[in-house]
Amino acid sequence: MTKLDTSFGFRQVQPDERRDRIRHVFTAIAGRYDLMNDLTSFGIHRLWKRLLVKTAGTAAGQVVVDLAGGTGGVAAQMAGPDRQVLVCDPSLAMMEAGRRRSDTAHVSWLAGEGEAIPLADGSVDTLTISFGIRNVTHLEAAISEMYRVLKPGGRLLCLEFSKPHWLIRPFYDAFSFVVIPRLGAWIAQAPEAYTYLIESIRRFPDQEAMNILFLKAGFADVRYRNLGFGIACLHIGTKAS
Repeated sequence: MTKLDTSFGFRQVQPDERRDRIRHVFTAIAGRYDLMNDLTSFGIHRLWKRLLVKTAGTAAGQVVVDLAGGTGGVAAQMAGPDRQVLVCDPSLAMMEAGRRRSDTAHVSWLAGEGEAIPLADGSVDTLTISFGIRNVTHLEAAISEMYRVLKPGGRLLCLEFSKPHWLIRPFYDAFSFVVIPRLGAWIAQAPEAYTYLIESIRRFPDQEAMNILFLKAGFADVRYRNLGFGIACLHIGTKAS
């Protein structure tokens, strides 16, 4: 079997250097991250995240972690006074921007990377990650960490960009590689950051490859749902009881 390439094109970059590069990207765009998401997706990312939250179906008494949760938009939709909802993200700048949001009163904040989640084994009921898993340094290690912190029967819900249907792929690529970096230069004043983010999407494993990684980590009932003709994909896995 051919070994899955999870380097995302950064074959000559050492892990520490890539980690520093990603941290720099999100520090640069933290203040205008939410605005750029709205502009570059025409607001559709909000619909996809609402679907993620609805599918997660979090309940009272649960411990819920939104990994790479950034400014807390998804966490805010799952939060409430009767449950513990945490954003876990390596970017202090992104979380600081999230703390200023008016809808994150019931959200807690925890600094941590996907490859080394600072939580105990079997301590989380539901773990979500939206448009953040492609930015980890070691993809397989991060998925294994998510499995580790989940309780038996707990679920991982991963929303990420994926491989679009071939009919729309040329138009999607043109928009991604031409329009989005220009918007990044104009709105966020960080064109290099958005060039990296688009490249990370192009290099990310497709739907079936992600299924394989979930299964290798030990997840059961693994499945996915394409969104926007495959532009994004919601991957779901359950930790065996």
